[in-house]
Amino acid sequence: MRSPSAPTNSGAADGQAANPAPGEVRRFAVAALLGALDADQMPPRRRTDWMQRDRALILTALLAGLRADELRRANVGDLRRTDDGAVMHVCGKGGKDRRIPIEPALLDVLERYLDSRLTRFPATTKRRSSPGGGLTAWPSGAPLFVGADGERITRGTLQYRVLRAFRRAGIDADRARGALVHGLRHTFATELANADVSVYALMKLLGHDPW
Repeated sequence: MRSPSAPTNSGAADGQAANPAPGEVRRFAVAALLGALDADQMPPRRRTDWMQRDRALILTALLAGLRADELRRANVGDLRRTDDGAVMHVCGKGGKDRRIPIEPALLDVLERYLDSRLTRFPATTKRRSSPGGGLTAWPSGAPLFVGADGERITRGTLQYRVLRAFRRAGIDADRARGALVHGLRHTFATELANADVSVYALMKLLGHDPW
């Protein structure tokens, strides 16, 4: 998968996936969603508006295939740098662990968000923050995604921010009913399948028991 741009599909025509899975966000809708995120650079009208956080949240759902609860429960310390980006440790349903590769471009988006959070909530970082910022400025147990109050993001806030992004992109009518974070997760699975990732590997990445 490419990150963080619209997923590609060699079998698609006119910008749409040939056989979209139930609940999947279609390719042209993903492009519109990412375009809206890129265009959302205006100063926030409300404190709850937080472009860097929303961009990181949506791209992590899209490019790492996490469930809504997995996004909520994720901590900064779950991300570990590697030579070619990072690996994210995820504890999924039933306490099953898995590790998701995070490409450098997505890691950069996440660190830009964390740097913006440093400005909003400076008291929540390490007492001796790294001058480089990013992941190293935060305690390992700090929540990865937070709300406007600086506390771990709630399920309602997470779903609302994704819904708001869909509406701003003009694609809310295209998604299946109820398919917000779950729709982005389906898109992640479809793109991996199109890239000839084995069924076993795909199920492991999605947190399903392959047996």
